[in-house]
Amino acid sequence: MNSIAPRVLVIDDEVQIRRFLDIGLRAEGYQVFLAGTGKEGLGLAATQSPDVVILDIGLPDMEGHEVLRELRVWSQVPVLMLSVRDAESEKVKALDRGANDYVTKPFGIQELMARLRVLLRTGAKGGEAEASLRYDDGALSIDVARREVFVDGQSVALTRKEFAVLSLLVRHAGRVVGQQQILREVWGPTHAQDTHYLRIVMGKLRQKLGDDPSSPRWLKTEPGVGYRFPAS
Repeated sequence: MNSIAPRVLVIDDEVQIRRFLDIGLRAEGYQVFLAGTGKEGLGLAATQSPDVVILDIGLPDMEGHEVLRELRVWSQVPVLMLSVRDAESEKVKALDRGANDYVTKPFGIQELMARLRVLLRTGAKGGEAEASLRYDDGALSIDVARREVFVDGQSVALTRKEFAVLSLLVRHAGRVVGQQQILREVWGPTHAQDTHYLRIVMGKLRQKLGDDPSSPRWLKTEPGVGYRFPAS
């Protein structure tokens, strides 16, 4: 184990599973963060910067797939999905949506530990790219991994959706990102035509960043197509 213990976030609504994983992971030297809902898990993912996430598909407030989709907007942290659903179609769906591995319940703790070690090795390789996803032009500073935004040195508080849209545009800096793509990735595939959601969020983002909508510096509109963030 490295001198700095890897940080594992467990998102599962079953108290017994959380307790079981907490004991097992800490015995192996991991730092552990526990969440019983998707909302709580996303909050911990944003504030604790875990090295790997163990995510249950069936959560009380939102599907694990939805948590994964929101997480993937701004983070490439390795995710291991847990579920009692063992159908091949469920595994394929999770992997297609950005999961790195899939384990069905019940599971053996040693197998889980082995899979975590693999994910931590692959996550370390991609960590540099994730950590380097920043923008700073002297006026606006964005650190996607830390979920920090500053304008003229002052911290800007963004909602989850606002930050998800902004970070998506930053990831594609210099390129036009279509309205439907943003809506699918941030709100989900069933909202691909709900452009009014996006207009509201873009308006609030511009207001919070002090970006003049008539002559935007950062959040540029490509009429009828989408939005573009400047390349750094």
